[in-house]
Amino acid sequence: MEARDIIFSIVMIVSSFVLTYKWMTRFASTNYSADAVIVLAAMVLMGALAAMILSVDIRLRRIESLMESNERALRINIQSVEENLDRKLNIVLNKTNNTVEEMSKRMYR
Repeated sequence: MEARDIIFSIVMIVSSFVLTYKWMTRFASTNYSADAVIVLAAMVLMGALAAMILSVDIRLRRIESLMESNERALRINIQSVEENLDRKLNIVLNKTNNTVEEMSKRMYR
């Protein structure tokens, strides 16, 4: 989690407070306790939304790092299979070349 994520979360909460407070005072409600509850509820709502967004971001980063590690492991496995296959093919090729040379020597005798 980066500092800018925390700053954006704080800005969300403060802006919800200001927006709700100004909206409630504009209609001049006489019940101040209801105003405080509504403002507090809006702040909690924005805080929960910010926490949910940050949680999704953390989960996505974790999944991304898992995918990168799996990709690296797969790349290493493919490389080792390729090396083994090259080695085996070279052995077969050498045997085939030796056999062809031996047969061509027999034909010229």
